Amino acid sequence: MMNPMVRFIKQLSGKLSPSMYTSVAHQTDPASIAFLRQLQRDVKAKDVLQIPFSELKVTVFDLETTGFHPQKGDKILSIGAVKMVGDQVMEDETYYSLVNCNEPLSEHVKNLTGICEGELAEAPSLEQVLKEFYQFIESQPLVAHHANHEKSFMQHATSSVLKLNFQHRIMDTSFLTKVVVPKKDLITLDDCCNHFGISIEKRHHALHDAIGTAKLWAEGVRLTQQLGFSNLSDVYAHLAKIS
Repeated sequence: MMNPMVRFIKQLSGKLSPSMYTSVAHQTDPASIAFLRQLQRDVKAKDVLQIPFSELKVTVFDLETTGFHPQKGDKILSIGAVKMVGDQVMEDETYYSLVNCNEPLSEHVKNLTGICEGELAEAPSLEQVLKEFYQFIESQPLVAHHANHEKSFMQHATSSVLKLNFQHRIMDTSFLTKVVVPKKDLITLDDCCNHFGISIEKRHHALHDAIGTAKLWAEGVRLTQQLGFSNLSDVYAHLAKIS
């Protein structure tokens, strides 16, 4: 039998498909930590800025949470994500999970998300979900709407639960919308999706919001290319000039 750590490292290099090895989420031995640390090294070594938009692979994700301040005790309730290549949303490559939480939810959160406390009591732990999520995203850069919210929770959760630093590049959808519709005051996900004619099946559900956000990013990629930008580096340079 192949050593678990060797499996993880080979999978990272594309020599094994995810279906051919045991999920890292269920590993509690040092191989699990080895996988995550190798993943972080891959993230640091990966230069995505020069990759043509048509070839750029990202994972778009969304979190549902109890509030806005993880340092003050707010919790992640669910994670949803979908992969993309260029402007193509890979709706058959998704991740979704609720996260175990034994604390009572406010009526506002229950009404907004549709999540009930009974579901959360039976959900996997945050540690397991984080490991599954990292296995899913691998070293791909991340995209989110209002990404500072997602970034702060991922930083806090990764540090407090996995004892590792959050290393993934994370980009906000506004990074492209500022370029393609600079005169529009588009703030919320609803504002942005309405402008581009994007519908979301179920708002405030992490997976459906992630798919809607991915479609928004796809519009940004298409229009950015039409404006003559080839890659992320071009966009960074343009934004630096106009800021």
